[in-house]
Amino acid sequence: MPTLIDRYGRTATDLRVSLTDRCNLRCQYCMPPEGLEWMPREEILTDDEVIRLVRLAVTRLGITKVRFTGGEPLLRKGLENIIRATAQAAPDGDLDISLTTNGLGLARRAEALKAAGLCRINMSLDAANREQYQRITRRDRFDDALAGLRAARSAGLTPLKINAVIMPGVNDDAPADLVNIALDNDATMRFIEYMPLGPRGTWSKDAVYTEEQLHADLERDFILERIARAPGESAPAVEWQITSRHDPQRRGKVGFISSVTQPFCASCVRTRLTADGAIRSCLFSRTETDLRELLRGGASDDEIMAAWQGAMWNKPEKHGIDNPDFAQPDRPMSAIGG
Repeated sequence: MPTLIDRYGRTATDLRVSLTDRCNLRCQYCMPPEGLEWMPREEILTDDEVIRLVRLAVTRLGITKVRFTGGEPLLRKGLENIIRATAQAAPDGDLDISLTTNGLGLARRAEALKAAGLCRINMSLDAANREQYQRITRRDRFDDALAGLRAARSAGLTPLKINAVIMPGVNDDAPADLVNIALDNDATMRFIEYMPLGPRGTWSKDAVYTEEQLHADLERDFILERIARAPGESAPAVEWQITSRHDPQRRGKVGFISSVTQPFCASCVRTRLTADGAIRSCLFSRTETDLRELLRGGASDDEIMAAWQGAMWNKPEKHGIDNPDFAQPDRPMSAIGG
């Protein structure tokens, strides 16, 4: 089977598919209070176009994991149909299909998403209480987010993971409380370092709350024990077993995704498809390969695959945040996909 290999010997097996740039929150680290100018509807891939590209990736390009993202993917009306078609592309069932979501509206759709073939949920939750949530997201939807989390667990969309970005002076008092929310829901709590992908001019290294700082915070309430990574595993999170100091029966896992201070570029196996049909070989790429033009121009599957392989062959060795000449991507995170 053809593969998505690059010049440095990495083979992409994990596809991130952004289904929309729209979102119903306005998180401080992602967008300005007034939101962004959304892509015109006609530029967004149709359901059939998304399904064609995902099927090619799964059946002919060696993709074994597909994660649907946004913006907020629950805003995509055809989400269940897209997931169902994705599941059908791997009739042996050996395909990991996941969703990254803020959970708003998930309480109404979790069962249908599970029935369509969705395996698991990664939920973004940066606040441990209603006031903090409203301050970070600029929306009063904390209870709805928790309801979505509970619905995902009830529907069996597991293993369930909660993702949080911690920022000094914003929510740096939340880590232990967030871990407790995760433990209450049999979820793994994952802390992701703040990256330069939001509104321009708002990011600095001083705003990165590091893994070292998080460890110090958590060790006041928990015992952390490093979990050895399986041979060949390329997951970005470094995971730790976590046990409450106050109740040893309260145990779970926590992960750290330290993209800024401890990059995992050497083991990256991701390829990204934006909502408007562009392939990005790296989250921080400043170049893209347009597959939408090929799709709408009548290109064959082989021609589309060749363009995709070419895009991945030219993947940079590193994201380059530490480089003096690093430039933030033109697209914000909501337009790239998580």
